[in-house]
Amino acid sequence: MRIGSQVVGDGATAYIIAEMSGNHGGDLNRALKIVEAAKASGANAIKLQTYTADTITFNGSSRDFLIPDESPWVDHVNLWELYNKAHTPWEWHEEIFHKAKKLGLDYFSSPFDESAVDFLMDLGVSAMKIASPEITHIPLLEKVARTRLPIIVSTGLAEQPDIDLAISTLREAGASDLILLQCTSAYPAPLSECKLRTMIDMGKRYKTLIGFSDHTLGSVAAMTAVASGAHVIEKHIDVDDSDTPTVDSFFSANANEFRQYVESIRNVEACLGTIDYRISESSAVGLNGRRSLYVVKDIEPGEELTANNIRCIRPTYGLHPKHYAEVLGKKALHKLSAGARLKTDSIKW
Repeated sequence: MRIGSQVVGDGATAYIIAEMSGNHGGDLNRALKIVEAAKASGANAIKLQTYTADTITFNGSSRDFLIPDESPWVDHVNLWELYNKAHTPWEWHEEIFHKAKKLGLDYFSSPFDESAVDFLMDLGVSAMKIASPEITHIPLLEKVARTRLPIIVSTGLAEQPDIDLAISTLREAGASDLILLQCTSAYPAPLSECKLRTMIDMGKRYKTLIGFSDHTLGSVAAMTAVASGAHVIEKHIDVDDSDTPTVDSFFSANANEFRQYVESIRNVEACLGTIDYRISESSAVGLNGRRSLYVVKDIEPGEELTANNIRCIRPTYGLHPKHYAEVLGKKALHKLSAGARLKTDSIKW
């Protein structure tokens, strides 16, 4: 499939998405710097999250709406306060997307309700992303499917029946270009819970492209995912501004880390290469290390070739070793000096 300017799928390099999330910290200038950092890193796309506190939750004070004590965001007390702090103002989207387009980055977002889908379509996004918590939001999935855009679905808060339902809902509503991302919705996510073999199985089971939404620290998980066949990688990006942390900066890659992250992925892809049985260009200089048949004692015309006067040795310029048994007992057509390459035109067949 194609997302924006990029082909995504087998034979293409991994499509790398830089997720801004709440790392703008409420500062549009910082948001634009993150777009610049994404471009400088070599990412293919910048992604936002499109919601307001009121479109995603209710400002309630009952236990249902309080943030659990074990959450890294517990200081924000309730869901509404967290999302009000973290959301990307809708009036910023156009400027952020314009910046991305100017830099040659693809741009899109995760809508969290139906009104966000209409809003993003008006801004000409190249894809839609279903965030892990929204995978059971059936009305949203149906609305997104009707856009006919490529759809990327994170599965961090889904079990197999949830994925079954999401995929059938999307396809029945008209979606055709689907990408499933294996995801662990922990921040940061432990490597032991990445379950990248599940990513591989999802591609086979649901007949979709696959990828990895990476909430781990470092690049090991993403490198493993790409080596395992991931077509898409997503990771949160921030600027190098440790003095002003944001709601997501504690598990996000800063600009320099994200550049190294992309570089690591591209190095994995370079190692994987393509299916090619030819000897590589750099290996070819070592071809003389292969063995071939050489004369190791002077041989007179008409003398038999034996294990004492010919040997299979390095380098590779004589007769192929596969002929060794065949030439034993044959006679030399002319004098052969020790150190000479054994050739077919030197032998009486």
